[in-house]
Amino acid sequence: MSKQFVIQSRTETQDGQRVPLGSREEIVSSLSGFNTMAEVEGGDTLWGPGIKIELPPEEAASLLEEYGLKQSGLERLITESYSLLGLITYLTTGEKETRAWTILDGTKAPGAAGVIHSDFERGFIAADTIFWKELEEAGSYPAAREQGKVRIEGKEYVVQDGDVMDFKFNV
Repeated sequence: MSKQFVIQSRTETQDGQRVPLGSREEIVSSLSGFNTMAEVEGGDTLWGPGIKIELPPEEAASLLEEYGLKQSGLERLITESYSLLGLITYLTTGEKETRAWTILDGTKAPGAAGVIHSDFERGFIAADTIFWKELEEAGSYPAAREQGKVRIEGKEYVVQDGDVMDFKFNV
């Protein structure tokens, strides 16, 4: 039998007003029976459905640190869901926006391009590719290109989680 717990730091009264149920310290002390929020029994990670603690970002980070966690429950749920479903994310970026696209792990570059538009897949030529962390370190796409960090990948390239891609196509 798995343990489940729900934490709410606020509740609504009958007149619709939100009132705090307790301070951060009171909430943490009410969890004293749990070593961590991601307790493992028999190899299974226990999730606390319905956990919602409304704290300022600094306090939320501190609370996660106290429990030895690197991610919130929601972030862990998303990560585990992507993993179980065999999904990864790649990015496209330009002057106006950066977008994340979800694809199946093992998708080749033309298939990834097709997620954006079928013409991209049909007329795929190549993709300028860089891992997001390398792009961040370079500071900009032109700087990354000057540093030789941008690679040209063809039709057989299997897209990796975190790739930033600029597709070249002709229709």
